[in-house]
Amino acid sequence: MITMIAAAAENNALGKDNDLVWHLPDDFKRFKTLTTGHHIIMGRKTWESFPKPLPNRTHLVITRNKDYKAEGATVVHTMEDALAFAKDDSNAFIIGGGEIYTIGLDYATHIELTRVHSTFEADAFFPEFSTDEWELQKSVFHEADDKHKFGFTYETWRRR
Repeated sequence: MITMIAAAAENNALGKDNDLVWHLPDDFKRFKTLTTGHHIIMGRKTWESFPKPLPNRTHLVITRNKDYKAEGATVVHTMEDALAFAKDDSNAFIIGGGEIYTIGLDYATHIELTRVHSTFEADAFFPEFSTDEWELQKSVFHEADDKHKFGFTYETWRRR
């Protein structure tokens, strides 16, 4: 399996200035649970947004820069290279950002999407995908509460 995992607003906003535009602790916990023990594939900007590598995951960073170094990660230059490196993983995760999701959509078998029920100004967006190609397998709503300013829905999609 190759799973794209993201939190995106109703207008597909992912973030602005290389940062998230919301804080959803339960979504962070879900991300950790799903991705721990797996390869996580990301672009350089996403990698650089982390204060340090995420524990118990193999980090693959895609960049066009042939001289780029990323301590704690493996640097590759194409999605094909990243997927080849992760070929023995039962479920590699594509974790962003916007450009990497757009490239990854052609390769993904599943999407774990946290749909944040609001719209935001952003400079990175999750790609549009067709329900002709993707089937919603599961949907779980989470109301806004004292720890979550916005309601959201966990959506699990599978390629048809």
